Amino acid sequence: MNARCQCGAVSFKTPLPEPLALYICHCSECKKQTGSAFGTSAIFPRFKLPETENLNCYARPTASGETLYCYFCRVCGTRLIHLAQSQNVLSVKGGCIEGLDWSKAIHIWTKSAMVPIPEGSEAYSERSSSAEFGQTQELLD
Repeated sequence: MNARCQCGAVSFKTPLPEPLALYICHCSECKKQTGSAFGTSAIFPRFKLPETENLNCYARPTASGETLYCYFCRVCGTRLIHLAQSQNVLSVKGGCIEGLDWSKAIHIWTKSAMVPIPEGSEAYSERSSSAEFGQTQELLD
């Protein structure tokens, strides 16, 4: 899948034709990160980050005490990728990827949702305990 920032200064291809999982997260950290009602994350196997001087990194502690590395375009500020060193997967911010099938998205932290969750969607009040990447997703928000 093709991914890029808003201005196009950073672009890359994902290692798979579709994500391992797709999350719409309604937690407070995702709201702050996006400046919106929720955040979106497409989970992929860890891959080599794009080699460009326009990719910058902000690091922050997670609730579990790990460090989350948040990569963004230094030109337009678009968040692109989140990763934690202990994980073999990473999160590509969903709005940066062309052609995602949002009908497969899992809604997490819905207890703090600011918008209605679509009827019939897989949804969890907090993180997903049954989804394979639920624990990982908490680290990658």
